[in-house]
Amino acid sequence: MVREKETTLYIGPQHPGITGNMMVKLKVQGDTVVSAATHVGYLHRAFEKLIERRNWIQAFTLLCRFCVPEPDPMELTYARAVEELDNREVPERAKYIRVIVMELARMQSFMLWYAGQSGSAGLYLTPQWSVGDRNYILDLFEDLTGGRIYHMYIWPGGVRRDLPEGWTDKTLRTMDYIEKRLDEYNKILFDNTIFQKRAQGVGIVPKDKAIEWGVVGPVLRGTGIKSDVRIDEPYEVYDKIDFDVPTQEGGDIWARALVRKEEVRQSIRIIRQAIADMPGGAYYNKVSNPMKWTVPAGQAWAKTESVRGEIGFHVTSDGGNKPYRVHVKGAAYTHGVTVLEKILPGQNIADVSFILNSLGVCPPEIER
Repeated sequence: MVREKETTLYIGPQHPGITGNMMVKLKVQGDTVVSAATHVGYLHRAFEKLIERRNWIQAFTLLCRFCVPEPDPMELTYARAVEELDNREVPERAKYIRVIVMELARMQSFMLWYAGQSGSAGLYLTPQWSVGDRNYILDLFEDLTGGRIYHMYIWPGGVRRDLPEGWTDKTLRTMDYIEKRLDEYNKILFDNTIFQKRAQGVGIVPKDKAIEWGVVGPVLRGTGIKSDVRIDEPYEVYDKIDFDVPTQEGGDIWARALVRKEEVRQSIRIIRQAIADMPGGAYYNKVSNPMKWTVPAGQAWAKTESVRGEIGFHVTSDGGNKPYRVHVKGAAYTHGVTVLEKILPGQNIADVSFILNSLGVCPPEIER
């Protein structure tokens, strides 16, 4: 029997199936992956050190770059850590607004996931629809913050400005529209035989290894383990809102896809409740002069549930006007390095990008 020659193959960073500025170095025999190694560092590097050279408020222009498709959880997590250091209370109205912003961020990121996951399987109608539908959510962010992608809206002490007139009504209309579209996505993606055959039994994360490997978010819930920071350690007003945490058994791409599909519906449910229950009053516990603001010395740890799973910020202050140390823990490192390198061997070359998209990796968060 003739043994096939082992070949080195590079996918990315320019490959459309790679989630951002990273490359996967593969060793293959024929069309089967023998080993994989993740390489990052092509863009968006060293944000932790850059933040330490800016004052507490200027840091927000860098936080968004940790994960471009999902900047808002970075803002919230950092803000909560700084609020703990400064012992700064957040008005109740601001907490509801933050929840709405976080769930809108979750939804628009899932719309991108629809595009990437289906596109890497050769199903190109879904990306055209989902990217277009995502723009309706970005319209809401533009009305609220002035920016479609980077917002710098959640600050220590609350949010930067109150909701514009008519914004909640527009948000509810958008939720109604997206909810109706989900049935159409079922027809073109989840009921599609090609997608099912490509996703089922592929890229399996073993349930008995998930915790050991540091898996979080939809990838963890796709193994059947129910874990969500919003429920396990509630923050803002998530403990006052009724919603479910979907799980699926199997640990494959299909299970992760079903979890994400249901999470879009849960985000719509959360936003509707938050809008209905949101009180009036202040939206910002104002810092007198943000550019000269000093924060008491100490250390703080805060974590939130992003669309990719748990994100944590460890922030240290020496009592000055800028962070002394900032360290970020996110899903990208474990999913994009540990998990990816463990589950790719034995897979077909055609499934590499398909698997990577299902893990939800943001490369700048690895090379932070």
